[in-house]
Formats: sequence, C-alpha cells, structure tokens
Amino acid sequence: MTVRVAIIGCGNRGADVYASHLGHQGVQITHLVEPRPGRLWEVAGRYGVAPEACFATWNSFFALGRVADAVVIATPDDAHVEPCLKALSLGYDVLLEKPVCLSPHELPLLLAAEAVSTGRVTVCHVLRATPFFQEIRAVLDSGALGQLVGIQHAENVAYWHYAHSYVRGNWRASPPAAPFVLAKSGHDLDLLRWFAGAPPRTVRSVGGLHHFTPANAPAGASDRCVTCPVHACPYDARGIYTTRSADRWPVTVLTAGGISLEEALESGPYGQCVYLGLNNVADHQAVTVTFANGVVAQLTVSAFTHNNTRTLKLLGSHGELRGHMERGELELHDFRTREPRIWNVPVAGIHGGGDTALVAAWLAFLRGEQGVPTPLHESLDSHRIAFMAEEQRMSAL
Repeated sequence: MTVRVAIIGCGNRGADVYASHLGHQGVQITHLVEPRPGRLWEVAGRYGVAPEACFATWNSFFALGRVADAVVIATPDDAHVEPCLKALSLGYDVLLEKPVCLSPHELPLLLAAEAVSTGRVTVCHVLRATPFFQEIRAVLDSGALGQLVGIQHAENVAYWHYAHSYVRGNWRASPPAAPFVLAKSGHDLDLLRWFAGAPPRTVRSVGGLHHFTPANAPAGASDRCVTCPVHACPYDARGIYTTRSADRWPVTVLTAGGISLEEALESGPYGQCVYLGLNNVADHQAVTVTFANGVVAQLTVSAFTHNNTRTLKLLGSHGELRGHMERGELELHDFRTREPRIWNVPVAGIHGGGDTALVAAWLAFLRGEQGVPTPLHESLDSHRIAFMAEEQRMSAL
C-alpha cells in the first residue's frame, strides 16, 4: 500500500526533512501548503506535486475534505494548533512539528480533539527515535543503574547556531515563536520525561538574555555584517555561512526560494547584526524538574558553547551512565562490579538519525504495523514543563 501524505508548511523541516524522508521511504507526497509562492513551486517541482494540489493556505487544502492518508504540519510555531484541530476533525493522522502550541491553555484542546477523532497525533520528538537515546533507554530498562535518582542534561546549542536561529531566525522573539526552552529544548524535556517514566510534579527555572543586546554591540558596529568594520566578531554572518556547505542547513535556510547567499546576507534577516535588539528569548537557562516518582532532572540550555551537542549523566542507586551525543559515546560505571564500560553508538544524520527513524516509526503506525510512536498525552508533558519553566524564569526577572 502506498501511503499518501500532504505537507502543510514547506520550510526546512516540512519540505527538506520530513517530506524528503517520507519520499525516500516510499510515501507519495500528494498535496502542499505554503504561503510563499517561490518556495511552494520549488518544492512542488522537487516532489512532482501538480499545481492544482498546491495551496497558499491550509483552509483551502482542508476544504477538499480527506484526500490523503495523513498530514505533516510544519507551519510556524504560532500556526500549529488550528490546522491540527481541523485535520483531526477530518480524521487525518498527523505528524505535528514541535512545539505543538504556544500556550498551556491549548494543550487540552488538542487532547480533546484527538479523543473524538479517528486520527492520532504524533509529535516530532525525534530524539526518542535516535539509536543513541534508544541505547540509553535500553541501559535503563536493563536495571544496570538500579533505581534512577537523578538526571543531569545539557543542551549545548553552539554560539553560531543560537545566532542563526534565536537572534536572526524565526525563533528570536516570543511571541510569536515559542520561548527558547520550548523551541530549542522541547526534545530534551521529552527525553527527561521518557527517562524518568513519570509525569512532572514541580518545575523551577532561572535564566535570561545575557549577551545579545544593543548594550553589548562592539564600538562602530554596523547594522549588517557585510558592511561592518569590526574584525573577529564570532557572530559575523559571513564567517558563519560562507564557510559552510551551500546545499546543507543552515545555508539552505537563507537560499530557500531561489535567492543567492550574497543577496540573503545583504538584505535578509540572517545578515543582520546580532546586537540590534530584535530578539527577546533567553540565551542561557537552567531548569529543575521533579517527577511524580521522585526522579529529579536538571537541564541547562545555553548559547555559549563551542559544540552543538547534548551531554548527560543518569545517576542511579547502582550505577552512573554518561553520554556525549555528538561523539556517540556512552560510559557506564557499575558500582557493583566496579568495571567501567565505554562504547559508541552510530549518530549519523540530522538529530543523530532521529528524523529518519521517527518517520519510519510513523509510517509503521500508518500501515497498521505498530501503535502510535508516543501517545499525545505523554508528548505534551514536555510542553507542560516548558510552560512552567518559562513562567518561573519570567517571575524571577
């Protein structure tokens, strides 16, 4: 059976990631929704979607009724809930990009809509599907750590990645985008929930915008990097983008729709100075979560790191597990045998292979070969934690 899927939102995640993996795994991309005409026709040509199956708005697409087996919703952060509710009302199964919403009040709406629909929602928490974190889950399930007591998890965003996505990019201001801890660390909060094996009970958080403000602009800095006389700025867009592959993220974000990299740096948001004050999300934040079973997890998410990776420790009554995602390295210390074990897990591909694996799991669900990859109510716990964390952070400012 050929599965037919519509893509709602043809940005990097919708068109370059999910649609690509779906196509490679035998899915027929039947319809596209994208408000930018240049991008819409570019993606339509790539996947062979007919002009009459391309739409500028999701309302126009849904007016057709149910014309595919499932939909991917990868619209901007503030435009996830409404199309998801409409998709569920038509009985579509939905692959929903995170964050699923920007307000805790919208979480019950999604749960209620799914409860009366024949469709099911899979949130794009791709890290659960990576071989690296699957291996960590297997260690937990083996009992090697004994009773899990604590988790120390760091999301090292990398200075250039933060500048790209959270100063110059779509997630620089909340609202309309999600707060930093949800936009960037929704995956990580979902991992903490998965490892703890229980819903959250209490959340504490502190953090703020420490560096990317007009007060920290170097003397003489221009409003655009291409005209800036300041030397050795770590956030110089020319250094970030011109040294990277032209056919891969993040450069493809700048050139989407057919514009050149030079044009993007001269006139687009990705060529702007990071000190203009156009961003308001945190650049360093710490979150402590106590789960219902007593497990205490600590997450630190920071712009001020060299590597773009995740590092963590799982602390148990009988052992400690250390992990470094970028290297695919795991280190287990068993307190009983006193013999350490160090091994590596493949981490090739975007998100360590998680994008490909999540799409495969979702397709297995659509084909009736397995259940939904993660129940919606469990996926939404990551959002509950993030909303509580942001409320805590803001109240402490």
